[in-house]
Amino acid sequence: MHGEFKVPGGKLVVVDLAVTDGRISTFRLAGDFFLEPDDALAAIDEAVLGMSEQSAAAELAAAIRAALPDGAVLLGFTPESVATAIRRALGRAAAWRDFSWQLLHPAAFAPAFHLALDEVLTEAVAAGTRPPTMRLWEWDSPAVVLGSFQSVRNEVDLDAAARYGIDVVRRVSGGGAMFMEAGSVVTYSLYAPADLVRGMSFADSYAFLDDWVLQALRSLGIDAVYQPLNDIASSGGKIGGAAQKRLASGAVLHHVTMSYDMDGDKMVQVLRIGREKMSDKGTVSAAKRVDPLKRLSGLPRAAILQRMEQTFIELTGAVRGDLTEQELAAAEELTATKFRSAEWLYRVP
Repeated sequence: MHGEFKVPGGKLVVVDLAVTDGRISTFRLAGDFFLEPDDALAAIDEAVLGMSEQSAAAELAAAIRAALPDGAVLLGFTPESVATAIRRALGRAAAWRDFSWQLLHPAAFAPAFHLALDEVLTEAVAAGTRPPTMRLWEWDSPAVVLGSFQSVRNEVDLDAAARYGIDVVRRVSGGGAMFMEAGSVVTYSLYAPADLVRGMSFADSYAFLDDWVLQALRSLGIDAVYQPLNDIASSGGKIGGAAQKRLASGAVLHHVTMSYDMDGDKMVQVLRIGREKMSDKGTVSAAKRVDPLKRLSGLPRAAILQRMEQTFIELTGAVRGDLTEQELAAAEELTATKFRSAEWLYRVP
């Protein structure tokens, strides 16, 4: 069995192994990482031998860490990344280019329609009626997008939202509220087979699925980094955040919103930023926490989107595509029956 894991911001970890009677009987670690002393490599190999093929990633990482010689130095990888590669090998996980990706960049839609499209396209990938897909969003009206489990009353000042004509909608994934205005954010969704993140924890999968966009932003001179659990950040603050939903039917929805040119004053009037939430950020100003891409790059939003498209195509081999009439119709129906309904929006009042 063969498994690979490219550490976000780090090196490639490669493992080859065999299993006999439910236990790892042969194991070899390789990669373009740095490791001192030399005999630490053999120590890692020896630590993995004999472990159950059912071992969780945390168990594998703990065994590897315990076996390392005193003073061992690992650069570009960690015991956790080796464990992820092992779990991917055991789970027969796939790589980006094992799939035929499609890239979508349709015209602007209403906020609730975007959220319905996310559900429709994820289900389509799970059913095999659509290839794995990356979709860039365009907005035609402002919105606050709540996480699946957030309280409307706790998160949004509805009077302020109404005053500014801001729609309030709820997505299917968890996480925090996002403040959106046309032309002010960069949003994308990935609709991926579960095999792409097989063997990864949620934390590892966030970093893995966002690594391509970090590469795109860095190529524009933006010092973008991944910040656990689900943020993309710079030295000046948060650029954006990710959210994820894994369907039982066998697909992963992963979507990200990054600030391009945020109106921070309006955002803090519409969103209720609680003191407890802000206390662990070291600042009392939500607006100052965000570092928009326009300030970081000086580029038009369209130029950033173009570089993102180019990078995704280069890394995955994606081809450009279009939404089908059936997908658009299904999203229209789901918008009306679910995402525009009071029952869905106020599932957590």
